[in-house]
Amino acid sequence: MSVHQVVEDLRQRLDLGRRLAAFEPNRYGGHDGTTPTLHLDDFTGIPFLDGIAGVEHYQHRARLRADHADFVAASTSASPGYERYCREVLGLGTAELLEVDPGRDRLAVARACMTGAYRSRLAAVAAASGGLVIEPFMGIEVVWELAAAIAADSGTEVQVLAPPPPVTWIANDKATFEDLVTAVLGPGFLPASRRSASAEDLARGLLELAEASPAVALKRLRCASAMGNEVFEATALRRRGFAGVLDIVRGFLERTGWDGSEEALAVAWEESSSSPSTQWWLPPPSGGGPRLDGVYEQILAGEEGVFVGSRPSGLAPDVERAIVSQSGRVAAVLHRLGYVGRCSFDHLVLPSGQVVFTECNGRWGGTSTPMNLVDRLYPEGRPPYQAQGFVHAGLTGLTFEELRVRLGSSLQDRGVDAGRFVLYNVGPLTEFGKFDVIAIGSDREHVDQLMAEELAGRLGLL
Repeated sequence: MSVHQVVEDLRQRLDLGRRLAAFEPNRYGGHDGTTPTLHLDDFTGIPFLDGIAGVEHYQHRARLRADHADFVAASTSASPGYERYCREVLGLGTAELLEVDPGRDRLAVARACMTGAYRSRLAAVAAASGGLVIEPFMGIEVVWELAAAIAADSGTEVQVLAPPPPVTWIANDKATFEDLVTAVLGPGFLPASRRSASAEDLARGLLELAEASPAVALKRLRCASAMGNEVFEATALRRRGFAGVLDIVRGFLERTGWDGSEEALAVAWEESSSSPSTQWWLPPPSGGGPRLDGVYEQILAGEEGVFVGSRPSGLAPDVERAIVSQSGRVAAVLHRLGYVGRCSFDHLVLPSGQVVFTECNGRWGGTSTPMNLVDRLYPEGRPPYQAQGFVHAGLTGLTFEELRVRLGSSLQDRGVDAGRFVLYNVGPLTEFGKFDVIAIGSDREHVDQLMAEELAGRLGLL
């Protein structure tokens, strides 16, 4: 089926013409760089994040996208010294932090921007500048409500640099994404799965898949970084029988706050030799077609495959070509449906060499955020690097400035082109001993040595 046919079928089946009309006034059409941008990482569209230590501080990853005279909204304070580090050491320009008060939900940044002095401030900025661009973590409904409110208050155009919600959820909902991949590529480009809103049907689906796969899993549809996944060894599952598996499914649904009606997935948990991702930028219609920004190898931890880091791909050229070809065709359909902004796809390379999709990340994330930062720091060309979360109980209580002192001359300084480490996402450091770091080296082996040995040595943890 052609791209045009797939797009038209999805538009009709999902009633996109009618559903997208409400978002048309705030659709992003591009800007010349003189209009200020509000960057905000509102995570309220992603469930199960409460298990991530210090996740409310992750909002400050938005600072890495901000340029001179831009704004960043967050519900937490920046670590003392972090803004100066971004501005003077990394050379990211001067951005203003709007520290908003979201009330009880510390992740509800966009909703907080619509209240009181924050809304008035943003409306005044838009009025003085002749408009405003909002670039969010993900194009959820509340971000578009914020754009409409500021536009009404300021009498200016406020654009959202993200896909409108009906398209956002085609990408981010795992079941809808499965439908998209199958429509574009046909069968065989996803792990085998069964989908249902019935615990009984999911139990039967798990047992059926367990007959052919060594491991199977349950997945909620809108989770991120495997936070809504649970993996089971197939032989042990079969021994439980239907009644035992039904108890497992019911327990999973209860633990993940199932509302009784949303579908979940039972999937074959495939063994793989690699879990790469493809990073894409989808411009507004006037900006051309989808742009591939890189192929990455993901660093995953635990049985569920929780994301902890990434590095530029070292995969065989034929594998990369297959990944890029498949994801490019899916990206082209998303683009034609109205998707704008950052988008990535996660893949598995099976032992047979076959490449399959696992999900789409229709948002900024753990690979695209450091990739974008590295590209800002090295506009002449991306060096070998690895980005990864680092956590150690021995760092609990350490301040960001104390961390900088420990790393000393090994910290990257854009002004003098020195150092090998770049720090970001440092908000959870003091309370949890946790931060994110980019190691930049001369080649992959050098990067490995930096991350495995020099970083811990500099931190006094060896």
